Amino acid sequence: MPMFIPSFSPSLGLVALLAAAVSSATACEDGHTQFHAKVFTPSIPLPPPTRQLDWGDINIIHTTDSHGWLLGHQKTSYPEPNYSGTLGDFASFVAHMKEIAIERDVDLLLVDSGDLHDGTGLTDGFPAGGIDAHDANQFIKQLPYDVMAIGNHELYVYANALDMHRNFAPSLKGRYLSSNANITVFNENGQAVSVPVGERFAKFKTRKGRKVTSLGVLFNFTRNSHNTTIQKVSDMVKENWFVDAIEEEPDFFLLVGHMPIDLDSEWSIVFNAVRAVHPTTPILIFGGMSLSLSNQRILLTVDIPFVALASILKFPKILTVQLDGRSMSLESGSTLLDRMDEAVKKILRSAAGIWTQIVPPSRKFHTGKNEFDYDTLQGENITMGLKQLAEKFDLSFQFGIAPHDFTISQAPFPSNGSLLSLYIENAVPAALAINNTRASIPNLVITNSGAQRFDIYSGPFTRNDQLTASPFVNTFLFIPNVPFSVASKVLQGLNDAGENQSRGLLKSRERELYGSGYVDMIYNRWLAEQDRRGGLERRAAQNLTLGYVTTDACPGVGDDILHAPLPSYSIPEFISSIPPVVADDAPIDLIFVSFIETDLLQILNSVQTDKTFVTADVSLYSSVLSNEVLGLYAQYNWN
Repeated sequence: MPMFIPSFSPSLGLVALLAAAVSSATACEDGHTQFHAKVFTPSIPLPPPTRQLDWGDINIIHTTDSHGWLLGHQKTSYPEPNYSGTLGDFASFVAHMKEIAIERDVDLLLVDSGDLHDGTGLTDGFPAGGIDAHDANQFIKQLPYDVMAIGNHELYVYANALDMHRNFAPSLKGRYLSSNANITVFNENGQAVSVPVGERFAKFKTRKGRKVTSLGVLFNFTRNSHNTTIQKVSDMVKENWFVDAIEEEPDFFLLVGHMPIDLDSEWSIVFNAVRAVHPTTPILIFGGMSLSLSNQRILLTVDIPFVALASILKFPKILTVQLDGRSMSLESGSTLLDRMDEAVKKILRSAAGIWTQIVPPSRKFHTGKNEFDYDTLQGENITMGLKQLAEKFDLSFQFGIAPHDFTISQAPFPSNGSLLSLYIENAVPAALAINNTRASIPNLVITNSGAQRFDIYSGPFTRNDQLTASPFVNTFLFIPNVPFSVASKVLQGLNDAGENQSRGLLKSRERELYGSGYVDMIYNRWLAEQDRRGGLERRAAQNLTLGYVTTDACPGVGDDILHAPLPSYSIPEFISSIPPVVADDAPIDLIFVSFIETDLLQILNSVQTDKTFVTADVSLYSSVLSNEVLGLYAQYNWN
């Protein structure tokens, strides 16, 4: 399983409310604890928005990478209070925005770019026999989405994909799109057939009668489950159905899909195919994935006739691209958080997500409502229903009390404040020693750092926190009797492999990880760049709360709310337990998670020539699963 990105909170695992405006006037070319039923109120007041949203003829609210962050972030350490909104809060926000759109006599659409699965206990905490995100998705169904696209996290497990095909897609009435993602099912004659998970495309009219042609495209994903298929985007645009779908000219093309919007992404393939037929028709592209660690929502406005696009609130470079003067590509993500007004940008963020944290100042500012008339009945019911689901899944079960914050990249690795250090140096060895007859044999444990998806904060450490921080379900495997001198070289070999082209191993590592659905390297580079540009100075000023700091491709100051960037330390791709103190030739158990088995065997065979290790040499080390480690550790050490 790949790493996730929790959503709604600094991810809705990304649901970002990004507000952008496209106008015809200007152009930019380049024990148990309790889940809160109401919005979490931080002890330090959050600053209010400073400017109004700019409405156009067509307005689009975009979400992506929600990854189960439907109850928002409820921790008190910053930047968590920035992302404390719930799906119910967002539902109320959408309802009010819809009313405003009608009052203004303009169109307002709601679209999503995928990844509803994997990220918090609301999706992953289901009891035996359940299906990931099935229950949580019942609440997402209640929002008035005009178009939703499939994400890669809907396709890692066949049961999840089948549930989306049978139980979720039909609720969108032809608007759940999987243009290049199929699933194999049995038809009425008992024959196995490959069909789209949703629909390949959709054509519809807006409330104002504007014609829309929409596609839902997934990047060239390679780790999908058996009985699902992902067609390469370059092949998809040659299909007859695609040619037929784009033949008729709409008022604008609405392309929604789970892939980054950078110039090197597959979006350019789709864009060029459409442009070959319709050179001047407006094209709006909404991507996802690469910054899913902080779900956000984007409000994009477009004036008709389409003359040019302008970003009133200024988009950061990494999330906006203009492929030509009559198009705009946007990707909701953590970088957009502070580009929007506080309310719109207050998206729920999950480790992969961010829902706008619609707190009172923002609610009143953007919707004209106050604390007493903001919540709609539907919004309140959604929040209450999610709270009841959390109780049903026993997500508030408390393993222990975390003594302080443990973060993935805000503290050096190794260090006392590093979650990676806690996990691999303390938690994993302790958990694997439980009821294990091999515990007395010296060992070295190796895992990928990306298996840890979200920080742990001081205070109660619950089942939900465990599933959020360490969501992937992997087994611990081992190879016995590996000489310590050989085993000790594997970690460095794994971390060096991406740069060591001479060995011919793990070439184009980043592209390989991207195809597998891993995008942490992109997100981490973005965080490091923020810190490099002035982190020490901004944090030393002590007059700014921690959050995201962005730069713009367009002129002007982009951030509506100023923050000090989070500290950012580089982390290795692979990490290991503290090596045992033994002789170089001493035999030890080389332990590793199942997810990295292929890579580890390649490296192990490259650092020695005495034996060629194969899968037959690998055995199960423990019945403990990777997503259980932190809970077991907390029960024994944090009580």
